[in-house]
Amino acid sequence: MTSLAWGLAGLALLLGVSDWWAVWTDRRPVRVVTKPGSLVALIGVALSLEPFDGSVRQAMVVGLIFSLAGDVFLLGAEKWFVAGLASFLVGHIAYVIGLLSQYASSVALAVGLVMVAVSVATVARRIVSNVKASDNPSLVGPVVAYIAVISAMVLAAFSTAAPWAIGGALLFYVSDATLAWNRFVEPRRLGPVAVMITYHLGQAGLVGWLVTGGN
Repeated sequence: MTSLAWGLAGLALLLGVSDWWAVWTDRRPVRVVTKPGSLVALIGVALSLEPFDGSVRQAMVVGLIFSLAGDVFLLGAEKWFVAGLASFLVGHIAYVIGLLSQYASSVALAVGLVMVAVSVATVARRIVSNVKASDNPSLVGPVVAYIAVISAMVLAAFSTAAPWAIGGALLFYVSDATLAWNRFVEPRRLGPVAVMITYHLGQAGLVGWLVTGGN
């Protein structure tokens, strides 16, 4: 990590924690700055650090940029929900490309496959069922597509056998599962805060992987 990368990482942490507070206290004007700001800082970290592989950094930065776009869309009106979903979907495809380029372990991939299969059969299945029964069943297609792509991202992370990549991907998975559960199944008071904590830590884990590589 360069000194600039450390500074930007500190800024990302500060903005992330501020965003968690803003979610908990329902301060939307603050979130207009803190939510995208944290991702901008993480993009800066990815661009300024010394990665183990430059081509992997390119893919991960693309993923971060589309995640930033998704954050901005989801801060908007309800009509931008699908656009936000699509932005994150493209971001995950970029992550998959970067992660798969560092394929290292079939055993780790098999472990990931079991975890994803259980998650899809339980949590994802319930979410899709509720979307079908909702007032907007047209969201079933986008939601199913998103579940498929983020599941592929988690599997790609497991294939690297790298703790930082696996941890980051799993936190991202938990974040999106919590968001969908809160939106389509059962709202929880702590849900929105849990979504953002796991989301920011998940993105940070993926960025951390750029430094640690297979370690």
